[in-house]
Order: sequence, then structure tokens, then C-alpha cells
Amino acid sequence: MAKAKIGVIGGSGLYAIEGLRDEDWVTVETPWGAPSDQILTGRLGDVEVAFLPRHGRGHRIDPTSIPYRANIDALKRLGVTDVISVSACGSFRDEMAPGDFVLVDQFIDRTVNRERSFFGAGCVAHVSLAEPTCARLRGALGRAAAAIGVKAHPRGTYLTMEGPQFSTLAESRMYRQHWGADVIGMTNMPEAKLAREAELCYATIAMVTDYDSWHPDHGEVDITSILTVMHENVGHARSLVEQVVPMLAGARAPCPQGCDRALEFAVMTAPEQRDPALLAKLDAVAGRVLG
Repeated sequence: MAKAKIGVIGGSGLYAIEGLRDEDWVTVETPWGAPSDQILTGRLGDVEVAFLPRHGRGHRIDPTSIPYRANIDALKRLGVTDVISVSACGSFRDEMAPGDFVLVDQFIDRTVNRERSFFGAGCVAHVSLAEPTCARLRGALGRAAAAIGVKAHPRGTYLTMEGPQFSTLAESRMYRQHWGADVIGMTNMPEAKLAREAELCYATIAMVTDYDSWHPDHGEVDITSILTVMHENVGHARSLVEQVVPMLAGARAPCPQGCDRALEFAVMTAPEQRDPALLAKLDAVAGRVLG
């Protein structure tokens, strides 16, 4: 069995991981364009880690413009097996307070302007997203959070909005009261969809920074207060990553949920009808099933 290699995608405020041995910022070329930035590779203990700042160092890239396909492809090309995504978010629940973490198990995708699949005309594939995050990774993150004393809710539904503006009050109330969302952010879709197509186990650490705009005692979202909470959250996120990575060390057994076999029966296009140009671009994410 291959050893686990952990990919970490850092969201707002998290632009590097400290404490890596043999660290090196590497450039990865992909057929989907350039990733958000170079990727920081190294080791935490005996585990290989690849860190990618989602917005680029210095927060250069807005949520819609993030090259999601290139990011996931680049991690796959580096041999990553498991992806931990870190993302700031607003909360729709009193009990999910600023400073808390939420280990997301479901998504509602409200984005409209993003490329959301590696597949398309010339090679069609349909993967299952009923369970869009990996329960095995969520369990490890929950144990790691308990070990360092961070409050992490074991489940939650993350609504991904297009942005870059925050929600209106009417939208915030609708998402909370009628749609059943627990937290809201701008970046985890189509990232989670693409990770599934690339047969990567994927989990999200959603760092609550605010109550969006619905809460009667907190008013509208204020970027100053968000940044204050985010600064503290980022330190906890780094500690959580440092704690969870050793838990994932060793030989990589097949995922009980089947994340690493998501393409097994997903490709619909007959072999003789597949577009060679698209197949060439799919060499990293789907080479296992396309040969």
C-alpha cells in the first residue's frame, strides 16, 4: 500500500504551515493552468505534506477567480492522497459561535461562475456526492481537535455563495430558516466536487468568524471583527493540522467510504468516443481508470 500524503489547502489568513522539515516551495504545472501559488512541500514527523494557499500568498485571488481545477490537479500530481481544507465562514447557529470550528459533512452549492468538473464533452463522468466529505478524515480531525482543546462541531452544512460580497439580510435569513444551512463561505465549492472526481479523500475545517447578518445581537458582517477572530482561529488551525497529520501516517488503506474509488463506474463515454485531448488533460486526476 502507498503511504498517505496529506494536502492542506489554506483559506483566508492561512498562507503557510510552520514546523515542516525539508520544506520547499515547488512550482507545479497543470493542463488546467497555474495553481493559486507554489506549493509548500515538507514533512511533519514522518508524513509528507503539501500545502497550498488557496488565495495565494498575500490573498491575491478572489473566491470566484481561484483556479480550483489547477489546485486539485496539482495536489494529485504531487501524490497527495488526503486533502484537509481550511476555510473561514459565517455561522447560522447560535451554538456555532465565532472561534468554533465546524467539521463539514454536507454542502449546498450556490456558485454560478466557476468551472466545476474536470470532465465534459468528449469524456463524461458522474461521481456520487451524496456524502461529499470523508467521514474517516472528519473523525481524525475531531479527535485532533479534542486533543488540543479546540471546540469542533462534528457535522454541519456549508452553503457556498459566489461572493465576493457578503449576504443580504434576506438571504441570510432564508439560508438559516428555510434551507437548513449551518455555515456560509465562498470557497469550498467546487473544490469538494473536484477532489471527489480526483479520487481524493477530502474534509473541511470551517473556522467560524461571525454570525453572517441574521443574528439580532450582532448586526451586519464587519470585516474588522472578522479579522480579529480569524487571527486567533488561524493559530488553532495550524495546531489542529499539526495534531491530525501524525494520525494519518503509515500505509494508506482503501477509504471505507470509497472516496479513492469514486471514478470506478463513473465514466460514461465509450472508449472509442473519448476525446484524446481531454484524456491527456485527465492524466493525473483520472489516469487510474482511463489508463
